[in-house]
Order: sequence, then structure tokens, then C-alpha cells
Amino acid sequence: MIRPILLWPDPVLSQKCAPVLAQDDKLRALCDDLLETMYAAPGRGLAAPQIGVLQRVFVMDTTWKEGERSPRIFINPEVSDASQSRLTRPEGCLSIPGVTADVERAEAITLAWTALDGSIFVERLTGFDAVCAQHEFDHLEGLVTFDRLPGDQRRSIEASYFA
Repeated sequence: MIRPILLWPDPVLSQKCAPVLAQDDKLRALCDDLLETMYAAPGRGLAAPQIGVLQRVFVMDTTWKEGERSPRIFINPEVSDASQSRLTRPEGCLSIPGVTADVERAEAITLAWTALDGSIFVERLTGFDAVCAQHEFDHLEGLVTFDRLPGDQRRSIEASYFA
């Protein structure tokens, strides 16, 4: 089911999410809804708080706009390592439509997560995959793109967003 995406400054987007405690049909339905909503938006990632669910789940598919779909589901993700090398690239957010901002992030991260079947994964993500995962992980921590910007840049972009 396609769900409405919350728009910033909805206070839910500033709240830290709780861990997922049960691998059940309700979680599977949430993940299906996240994927369906992400593709319909159309986005490359979507976190549960963006549809009003304060649980540590996000989905992403960084390849589907250029080719085949390769959806990924991340339950209770944790970043265990971030590279010292950084990259800055424009980021958009489905919760802040029409706004892109240059955000600096680690070029590579090590991400651990649980899959829907309960399997545990640990993977080194690089480039756009790393950026997308960090963006979605931020949502689980109650952060949005604006929170990653220097003060002057944030004020300028917020002013244009509300204009």
C-alpha cells in the first residue's frame, strides 16, 4: 500500500526510532509499504519514520532508475565504521520535496543489519550506496538533510523552502 510521506517540519521526523523487536507479518507489511511508497514517490530510499512509523527500518534501491530493481530492506541497521575520506554530493529527500543540498558524508561505511528472515548481514557500502544508506540511517536518528548543513546554508535553504 502506498502511504503518505510526512513532510518536514513534521515533528515525527525529528524523533529517534525504536528498535524492531519482532520479525512478524506486521513488519513484512511495513517493509512492503515502504518499498511500494518509495518506488511510487519516486525515490531511492525511504525510512519508516517518513511514513509515520518510529521503528528502525529503511529500504533502498540505488539502481532501479538506471536499470532493474534491486530492493534492499534494512532492519535495526548500525553503522560500525565510516571512512575518513569524505565526499560531497547533492541530496534530495522525499520529506523535503523540491530541495537539494550539497551534503558531506563518509565515502564508505560498514553497515550491519537484520533481514526480514532474521539473517544478520554486515557489508561495506561505498559511493552512492553509502551516501543513500547514511541519509536513510539519519532518518532513524531523527535527522534530516537540513541537520547536516552549516548554519548559513541551512538558513538560506530553509528560507527558500518556506518562501
